[in-house]
Amino acid sequence: MSVRSVLITGCSSGIGLCCARGLKQRGYRVFAGARKHEDVEQLLAEGFEAVQLDLANSSSIDAAVDEILYRTNADLYGLFNNGAYGQPGAIEDLSRAALREQFEVNLFGTHELTNRVIPVMRRQGGGRIIQNSSILGFMALKYRGAYIASKFALEGLTDTLRIELADTAIHVSLIEPGPILSEFRNNALAMLRKHIDMEHSVHRDTYTAVLAKLKKEGAVVPFTLGPEAVLDRLIHALESPRPKIRYAVTKPTYAFAVLKRLLPARMMDRLLIFSSGQENRPDD
Repeated sequence: MSVRSVLITGCSSGIGLCCARGLKQRGYRVFAGARKHEDVEQLLAEGFEAVQLDLANSSSIDAAVDEILYRTNADLYGLFNNGAYGQPGAIEDLSRAALREQFEVNLFGTHELTNRVIPVMRRQGGGRIIQNSSILGFMALKYRGAYIASKFALEGLTDTLRIELADTAIHVSLIEPGPILSEFRNNALAMLRKHIDMEHSVHRDTYTAVLAKLKKEGAVVPFTLGPEAVLDRLIHALESPRPKIRYAVTKPTYAFAVLKRLLPARMMDRLLIFSSGQENRPDD
């Protein structure tokens, strides 16, 4: 069997980098995408076939895909859409620009990249498309509205795509991680400062508590797993003859998926309000 080529977005750190390393060790030909030039250089130094890929930029997406198809002779077995970021902030504090920027990366760029790859997979007779969603792709928590909206939309788009591709050998899966060790929180801190006027918000006290928690070294959300937990699901989605539609990662994802099916909506709201309060309260 020929070596299978896989494109992974968001490989500068965390889940993307872990999965790129894991698949490379497993014998895949990994194309590791990253937005920043310095991250691409670091990936190249580690031995990856790295490409600069900014999901907010159509020209960057086209250039990256064209380069990969040239190197592989138009053969790409898998796409793992991992690249994303989180924009924190209360809904009433989110500007249209902040929400648009969130969707440009987490949804529109992912959609555009996927659509570039689907014709390739049709021509070669099959392939795997795996979307890295989140526990927040099916449930809501306070102060994550922009990210949640983008992931809800990604799940809806992915479910529709899977149905539309049901008569092909292209398999489409969603991975839904809960808390995973990564640079996600540090990146969220930067976006909070960029887009939210914390000083003049009615949520100022909560933002202060969140900032203190985000900046605290070693602070880890309960039930957090390493990115290897996502790698295990990704391998199954790539290699199983019958990959799952959804892969839950971490205990909170399993628990809240069950609770959402069982509890009345208002009771679920109370549980989520409590969970949000526990997460956003100041440390003792």
